[in-house]
Amino acid sequence: MRTELVSEPGDPGRPNEDFAAVGLPASGQGGSLVLLDGVTPPPGDDGCLHSVAWFSARLGGSLTELSVFRRDLPLSEILSRAIRRTAEAHAGSCDLSHPRTPQATVVVARWSAELVEYLVLSDSALLLESPAGEVTPVLDGRLDLVPRAWLATDAIADATVRNREGGFFTAAADPSVAARAVTGVLPRAEVRALAALTDGATRWVEKFEEGDWRELFTLLRKEGGQALVDRVRTLERDDAENRVRLRRSKTHDDATVVFVEY
Repeated sequence: MRTELVSEPGDPGRPNEDFAAVGLPASGQGGSLVLLDGVTPPPGDDGCLHSVAWFSARLGGSLTELSVFRRDLPLSEILSRAIRRTAEAHAGSCDLSHPRTPQATVVVARWSAELVEYLVLSDSALLLESPAGEVTPVLDGRLDLVPRAWLATDAIADATVRNREGGFFTAAADPSVAARAVTGVLPRAEVRALAALTDGATRWVEKFEEGDWRELFTLLRKEGGQALVDRVRTLERDDAENRVRLRRSKTHDDATVVFVEY
């Protein structure tokens, strides 16, 4: 088995708010991957004493533990329990009802000798490669369906579409959001490799249109995750003046890639 994990902050002067982990049980049977992209809040009060990086690490750690050791639970239940556990860790000191309470996008995949399970919530991506080389993206496309006017400012988004029906959902403090995730199960024989990416890495396809998902997967296999991140950084620097056209709120974003090949 080949596993690779690359994570690079968008700004070296700020904490990386992404989280990624690969869990391989001591039994040698199967494994799991977890990837989170912490949502950077706008300046001001978010009702919480803790940073987004703290939240991502806490939630990601719980997801990693539960996905490895509670193989009897579906991934949606694992996400629900991890959110609840994380919320309980700071409910006594923080306002978890605040619309900008720390939150993150989520990708979880778990495999056994027979099955591959997956869960995706919000705009990180999971790519599944078949033995024939076909690449299928698993995406939660709800954010792309939101009218751009509703995302014009943070205040409008928070009041109308963030974690609201008809909008988009992230993992924050409400365990019921787990039921909103995109989930599925495939026979293990239909998946020979997989990759999870935060939107700081998927810019290569989704913003800069340098290739499609299959070409991105080929790049990961041949050159590795760092090569993808390096190419994204070069594109960002060369195109810094077109941030508005490309709908990029930041010149650089935290970029994380997890690649697993059986």
